Amino acid sequence: MARISYDEPTAAAYKAARDLPRDGLAEWREAVRRHLRPSPEMTVLDIGAGTGVFAAAFSDWFDVNVLAVEPSDAMRDQIPRTPNIQVLEGHASALPLPDESTDAAWLSNVIQHIPDLGAAAHEIRRVLRPGAPVLIRAGMSRQGLPGGYDGVENVRWFPETARTVDTFPSVEETCRAFAAAGFRQDALERVRETYPASLADFLGQVDTLRRADTTMRGLTEDEFLRGKERLRRAVDAASPEPRSNSLDLLVLR
Repeated sequence: MARISYDEPTAAAYKAARDLPRDGLAEWREAVRRHLRPSPEMTVLDIGAGTGVFAAAFSDWFDVNVLAVEPSDAMRDQIPRTPNIQVLEGHASALPLPDESTDAAWLSNVIQHIPDLGAAAHEIRRVLRPGAPVLIRAGMSRQGLPGGYDGVENVRWFPETARTVDTFPSVEETCRAFAAAGFRQDALERVRETYPASLADFLGQVDTLRRADTTMRGLTEDEFLRGKERLRRAVDAASPEPRSNSLDLLVLR
């Protein structure tokens, strides 16, 4: 994986500041259910599984088997081990799996870290059974898409983070890379997640988040401090509405 090296301190910071609470993922659960049509005998490949948030969620929500593939030793150590979750070392362009052995691939906030998207698409095609979907959560630029970065929490408070996101593969570029491996776009939608932690909690975590988040690491010190000041002002006038984030879900088949 590229862009950021998840050593032990970075992995710990990621888990502390970016682990998603299950209560806020209800819309993701329903979106995945629609496109995955899960059943207990299904095997889902979680590529770049990180700390295992979605590996654990899929196992609990759908009672499916999950193969959590993650290149970072430190991140793999964070993934829960359960009877339904198998943790493997590997990356998107070198999956330690036999041909046509999985029923779906899930890539959450990982597309931007893949150096050769075309090679990864062919490798994913190799390990998926015919007709199996690829579900991609975030990690893509929103340039040219309706609404731009509206609803993206980091960009709301730290607008300069969009500068880094603009360097991520676009939806069009992602579809083109996967099309060369035989995939076609099946759906593209925005999915909302909510956070029970308050805006004040977010302000308290933002220094930790900066160490672990690719877009936040791209900020200058002045940009970061200006964003923290926006947050401080917002905390003083915070409404009771929950924090939320709207991210893309791209489905390929």
